[in-house]
This record gives sequence, structure tokens and C-alpha cells, in this order.
Amino acid sequence: MDVNDLLEIVVEQNASDIHLTVGLPPTLRLHGQLTPLDLPTLREADTKELIGQLLEGKPILMEKFREKGEVDFSYALQDIGRFRVNVYKQRGSWATALRLVGVDIPRMEDLGLPRKILESLSDNTRGLILVTGPTGSGKSTTLATMVDYMNQKRREHILTLEDPIEYLHKHKNSMVNQREIGFDTNSYANALRAALREDPDVILVGEMRDQETISTAITAAETGHLVLSTLHTIGAAQTIDRIIDVFPPHQQQQIRVQLANILKGVVSQQLLPRCDIKGRCVALEIMLGNAAIANLIREEKTHQIYSQIQTGALTGMVTMDASIVKHYKEGRISLETASHYAQIRDEFKRLIGR
Repeated sequence: MDVNDLLEIVVEQNASDIHLTVGLPPTLRLHGQLTPLDLPTLREADTKELIGQLLEGKPILMEKFREKGEVDFSYALQDIGRFRVNVYKQRGSWATALRLVGVDIPRMEDLGLPRKILESLSDNTRGLILVTGPTGSGKSTTLATMVDYMNQKRREHILTLEDPIEYLHKHKNSMVNQREIGFDTNSYANALRAALREDPDVILVGEMRDQETISTAITAAETGHLVLSTLHTIGAAQTIDRIIDVFPPHQQQQIRVQLANILKGVVSQQLLPRCDIKGRCVALEIMLGNAAIANLIREEKTHQIYSQIQTGALTGMVTMDASIVKHYKEGRISLETASHYAQIRDEFKRLIGR
């Protein structure tokens, strides 16, 4: 069995991921659902051979995998596509999950994203923009479209820190340098500290994982850079609370003040299975930074942000539940799906009219 043949199937069937693990045939994630391929069940020797093909000629990665039990990297297949790869050990055997990353950066409107709002956010010259959501909700793709817009419109230095690099950006009007964690630098925190000496205008941090990275990202946004990053949260209020809770209590008020000053927007997204056609659609909560939002963050009243987003509908803000209900009323998702992904039950019922 050749791993490249399996990856061609991923592209042909328009799957988002493929899993290789002992005891199951190679398994695709199609439209959000796991779907085994009509192939033999993988044995321990099979997964070892397939993963060995991915790691062939990469002794540093193999060493890291053997030492730590998991490793992230990217894998490119000429004329087919690029994949984000995580290889890991489970019950003593080898397993892997590969996510297809498009070769071409899609357009915002093709993804169902609100182009005017995202372009307006991308036009900021300094501050912090966060794209949040669960794993597999398309955060990296949304950020890639924003970086591509800036790359075409600005004449600046855009620096991305990624683990691993997903979309490849060519130099257009801007210069885009992409650093991969584990290859070009040891960690997000180290890369971000170094970034401040590399004359960037825009810094993309693949994920704000720890206190040091978050603290340095906030400092970068304060000192005149535009910083974009992701968190695994749903909703603006939860995102802000998560950032603040990373810090010890004696620092939290200072972080609130800093966040209030620099936060330009939070875009939270979920991918919902469609009922009208095969595929998924994106539901978005959009919070745009303004004086009222800043006051709520500063005064420890993040629980009131939801109602402030509702109030800001005319400026482009939208709650997650309003976005979900819109998809339902326009026939893209079922009532069951809408109810499952809704965030605030009473608000959802009010919006749905039942």
C-alpha cells in the first residue's frame, strides 16, 4: 500500500482528513463524518510502513517522534496538495491523522465568510485579531484568506509562525516570511520574541498556546504591530475569559486593560453539516472592538458582551445563535443541527420562533 495513493483518494473524494490506525481500514472524514474506505484493515506493520513513507528522509522528525511519541509536520504531494500531518503512538503502535490543506488560498466569499467585515478587520495597522473555534472549524483557512488580502493590498512585511505551515503564501505586494515551529524555530514563544526584532508589520501566530506566547503577542500588538492568532474557544466572551484566566490573579487586571486597548475583533466559527447539499457551512459569531466592548473587558463584565454584540448588528456584529438560525431559516441546515450547535438555549428558541 502506498501512502501517496491514499492521499490522492482524499483529494478525489473531497475529504478533509484521513486517519491511519491499527484495526481499521484507512478512514476518511467526509463532510464531518468518519467514513472507512473499502480497503483491508490495517495491521501494525501496515501503519508503520505507511508512516515510514511519510517520514522517509526526515531523520530529525523520526527522532522527535521516537522520543516524544508524537510529531507535527507538513507533507506536500506534487500536483495533488499539501497535508498537515500528526503522527502519534497509541497502545504501542503507530497512527497518523492527515488534514488536506488546499494549494490555492480560497476566496472569502467562496467559503461563506463576510468579506467586507474581514477586509475591514484586516485593514487595521495595529492591534489583536482572534479567529476562534473548535479543531477542524476552518480557523487556519480564514486566517489565510485575511493574510492573502493584506499581501495583495499592503506593501509590508508579514511574518507567520505556524505549526506546521499550511497554506503557502507567495510574495505579492507584501513580503511574506513563514516560519515553521520545530524546523525554523523551537517554539512559538521564542519565535514571537525574535519576531519583534525582524521588522514585521503583521505577525500571524498559529496558536496562542501558553501564557508566555499570549503575553508576548499582547506586547507585540501594543507596540504597533497587527497580530492575528487563534484559540480553541467558541464565542467572544469565552475567548476573552480564556486569555485572562491564563494569567495569575495579580496580573489579570493589567491584562484586561491591555486587551481592552488592543482587541480589534473576535471571529468565532463552527462548521455545520448541511441538509440541502453535501458539505458544510460556516456559522460565525463576530465581535468588533469598540468603546463599549473595551469598557466591558476593562470592568470585568464580559458576560454582557453577548448583548453588546446583539446591539452592534448594524455595524456587522452577529451572535453565533443568530448565524445558526439564519442558516436554518434559509434551508441550509436542519432544525436538529441548529439546535445541536446553538450556544444559548433561550436565545436560540426566541430567534427560531418556537
